[in-house]
Amino acid sequence: MNDLPEVTIYTDGACSPNPGPGGWAALLRAGDQEKVLTGSEKQTTNNRMELTAAVRALQALKRPCRVKLYTDSEYLKRGITEWLPGWRKRNWKRKDGALANIDLWQALDSALQTHQISWHWVRGHAGNRDNERVDRLAREAIPNRK
Repeated sequence: MNDLPEVTIYTDGACSPNPGPGGWAALLRAGDQEKVLTGSEKQTTNNRMELTAAVRALQALKRPCRVKLYTDSEYLKRGITEWLPGWRKRNWKRKDGALANIDLWQALDSALQTHQISWHWVRGHAGNRDNERVDRLAREAIPNRK
């Protein structure tokens, strides 16, 4: 697995108001190459935008990679690193009922099979240059911003 290309990814999602129009952004960096992805939805939630950013970033990789993925979303980080195994065991359900955003969680689970991913949480709005950049890009992607 050490011969896989290394990619660093920063993701963020935004929604204003929540729920409401939302945007997402991802920054992919491999060596000296960089790619920025953004998108939006007219009616969504902040959590959906956080998940969408990660899904779209991983789907943009053309072959299996070793990925360091940085997010300021505890929902995303804890979902992948803590809650996902239980959801799988319970056939994609929470202990007390339906799983929100199941389509995106399943897409992320699929990406786990393709890539070797290490998940990293960074504090939002704390001066991390790349996290601040994807935060700005996600907010700018929100449709009908005033």
